[in-house]
Amino acid sequence: MSEYRFHLQKYRFGSKITCPSCGKSRCFVRYIDEQGSITFPGNVGKCDHENSCGYHYTPKEYFKDNPNILRMTESIGKSFQSIIYKPVDKNPVSYVPSSYVERSQSHYSINPLFQYFCRVFGEDETSRLFGMYRIGTSAKWGGSAVFWQMDINGLVRTGKVMCYNAETGHRVKEPQAFVGWAHSELKLQDFHLKQCLFGEHLLKNSTSPVMLVESEKTAVVMSHFISDYIWLATGGKNGCFNSDAMQILKDREVTLIPDLGATEQWKEKSALLSGICKKVIVSNVLECTSDEEQRSQGLDIADFFLFSPSKRQILQQMIQRNPILQTLIDELGLELIE
Repeated sequence: MSEYRFHLQKYRFGSKITCPSCGKSRCFVRYIDEQGSITFPGNVGKCDHENSCGYHYTPKEYFKDNPNILRMTESIGKSFQSIIYKPVDKNPVSYVPSSYVERSQSHYSINPLFQYFCRVFGEDETSRLFGMYRIGTSAKWGGSAVFWQMDINGLVRTGKVMCYNAETGHRVKEPQAFVGWAHSELKLQDFHLKQCLFGEHLLKNSTSPVMLVESEKTAVVMSHFISDYIWLATGGKNGCFNSDAMQILKDREVTLIPDLGATEQWKEKSALLSGICKKVIVSNVLECTSDEEQRSQGLDIADFFLFSPSKRQILQQMIQRNPILQTLIDELGLELIE
């Protein structure tokens, strides 16, 4: 018997599975609990392919990244205090091999959102933003954007495929809602989806305050205009706005910026963050600066920055109506891009 409670599983036929990082089959060795009381999710292990991608996610790292599934009660060697574990999910999280993400980051000539951003921000800045958020291209519908959901460990949960108008930058919603999911398009078998926040991977090794919005596109746009924050997206008014997904924001300062018309709903939802985050604010800046027509359109903060003749002018109008915004900008020492 191994002297360690947690160790890599000894080889037996069929024990090696597909690596969640490089996507190579029969090369990933999972960690096991010698006592048999803990079953780790499918990403806790090591790639041992002859040309290994170097992926190695240990139990120690897993416990560190998931402190909320543990309660201290049982001694685990020298590194851990005692813990009781919640029941393990019978359907562990599935992941999309990172090779698909890498392959998607090309053919931007058919990506309508990339083309729109190039006209607004220039090609260099668009390439930077797309690389930062790992946005890919799909050939679906003649060319679409893929917003990969990459968690804080760099593992890909799925990708949302959406079609945009290259001229306006708006979603194409007629004659149907052109929205799909990468794991479905790739026909991955026995896939157990557990979404994470879009842009979550940016939290790794960063203590910057977080701005949470609904739309993936909005998060990317606002990262250009106000780069002092980490801009994340829930993927919709409801999206992955749930207690499980929000645990990743533990002990962080978070500001929620809902689309027009969703402020009250997000105020209600913000209650679940009160026991997780260091500080939570639900901004009503858009409600205070918008008119009836803008509210009826359900605009978001990116719309105000993108479609105003002067981005600084609209910001000053927002500050006049809500002076606390200026205080926030001054305290954080933000530099705004024209």
